[in-house]
Amino acid sequence: MPELPEVETIRRTLIPLTVGKTIEEVQVFWPKIVQYPADVTEFAETVKGQTIHDIERRGKFLKFMLDKHVLISHLRMEGRYAVWRKGDPAEPHTHVIFRFTDGTELRYRDVRKFGTMHLYPKGEEDGRPPLSQLGPEPFSETFTANFLAERLRKTNRTIKTVLLDQTVVVGFGNIYVDESLFRAEIRPERIASSLTDEEVARLHREMVAILQEAIEKGGSTVRSYVNTQGESGMFQLQLFVYGRKGEPCKRCGQPIQKTVVAGRGTHYCPCCQR
Repeated sequence: MPELPEVETIRRTLIPLTVGKTIEEVQVFWPKIVQYPADVTEFAETVKGQTIHDIERRGKFLKFMLDKHVLISHLRMEGRYAVWRKGDPAEPHTHVIFRFTDGTELRYRDVRKFGTMHLYPKGEEDGRPPLSQLGPEPFSETFTANFLAERLRKTNRTIKTVLLDQTVVVGFGNIYVDESLFRAEIRPERIASSLTDEEVARLHREMVAILQEAIEKGGSTVRSYVNTQGESGMFQLQLFVYGRKGEPCKRCGQPIQKTVVAGRGTHYCPCCQR
């Protein structure tokens, strides 16, 4: 599943290809993707004639800012956006097509069909699902080491479970939680409330830093992720633990181990993360 760096990269590569374009027609081939409104015809008619003015991001969600509405899109496991010329053959698993008046099309492709779209009038989107319960952005003034420490003190869940919780902080998934914990020298199965203030401060610092570094590299292509222009990310070359089970740790040489925490495959170094 694309995490914050991948979604941010998609946002940045989509902007020059779509902003300023007016939607002439929408075709939805897999109605379950449209979560709100429930009527797909209403969805298509509402966005018809509106122009894309900007694309924002909230956590792992894309926000297409139209004239009067906001289209919220979550890519889930395999969702992809690409811009094509009208008449170009559609790739398999293309489920939504936004046709623009200039003869180009924004196509949404999703092999697993897990992606979602919500359409709300402007000003309502942050107070409605799926954005209403999200925690702060990791780059915001709200997400400080003190904020994180306060949230961790209140729970007996494992630290990995807490960091995956999008109501605590948005944007982190399996890859960047494992990597942040490695860099902060904290075992993923540690009880969150057991972390010292020093450990929380170190973890906070590494969480923010790793996202910034991953964005600069265009995200991580571990399985199928590519940006809007079909380009792979490069941050996977800098991963220390994720996906490296049995390989030597880049710091100490001990084999990277894999376990299950919070129901997720979890990678760590038994030496560096004591």
